[in-house]
Amino acid sequence: MLNKILKIKYPIIQGAMANIATAEFAAAVSNCGGLGIIGTGAMNVEEARASIQKCKKLTEKPFGVNVMMMNPYTKEIMEMIAEEKVAVVTTGAGNPGIYMDMLKASGAKVFPVVPSVALAIRMERSGADALIVEGGEAGGHVGEQTTMALVPQVVDAVNIPVIAAGGVADGRGLNAALSLGAIGVQVGTCLLVADECPIHENYKLATIKAKDTDTIVTGRSLNSPVRVMKNKMTREHLRLEAEVSDREELEKLTLGALRKAVFEGDMQNGSVMMGQIAGMCKEQKPLQKILDDIMEGSKKELQNLISKHEEMSW
Repeated sequence: MLNKILKIKYPIIQGAMANIATAEFAAAVSNCGGLGIIGTGAMNVEEARASIQKCKKLTEKPFGVNVMMMNPYTKEIMEMIAEEKVAVVTTGAGNPGIYMDMLKASGAKVFPVVPSVALAIRMERSGADALIVEGGEAGGHVGEQTTMALVPQVVDAVNIPVIAAGGVADGRGLNAALSLGAIGVQVGTCLLVADECPIHENYKLATIKAKDTDTIVTGRSLNSPVRVMKNKMTREHLRLEAEVSDREELEKLTLGALRKAVFEGDMQNGSVMMGQIAGMCKEQKPLQKILDDIMEGSKKELQNLISKHEEMSW
């Protein structure tokens, strides 16, 4: 199981949510038994190092760092991560293969995020220790495959461990992921309602109020799909996607939109990233309770499943 591999309490990784996955939040997740992740996003190497060192001061537990491979400072950040001896490196938007030997020599485990079987196979060949397989139910940048369909296909295609992401918010989701062959899960949307989550209260309230149909994917026509809450900005974005082919005009619309949501609480003009599972996140509560509830729910639902299985006639 993932928790034994990483020497953490629960087989749960925190998603690297942009502008949300801070050093403080990552440390809080790790202190509560999961694996906290710092999202370096567009940071330069000095900013990324400061975040890692801050996290080390806030927790003695393992934590990870996410690197977006399109960041122009990727090489310097990877070298710094190796120096800082971070436990886990997760990656997105590119192939971290050229950094594998260096990271592994530092003691880090490398978990690329993948949205397809083909990319999963490439990452295994590149030397990945495990894969975070993310379905389109997730919030933020997504692929087209669903978690339910994608995870077992990747499990069958590779010989390294798989962590399921997208659409997991409780013990039932964890059990489903394990049944599909995963060794743990990555969660994000269900953590938005944590007391410790560093987002505007309007964002938390929007997550709590969300229904199953309140998210939508923008950017498909640009080959850059992003799942966000439906609002004024998404309606305008989809209109422009249908009417114009000028990427610059669309970029103007979304410029700073995530910061508007996370820091300013602008739920109409901001990019309010959340997954389809938001409809299950009905109350704000401490991070520790969220993680404990997932594990306790998993045990309870497993017993129910065993009882149902025994009652089935074959």
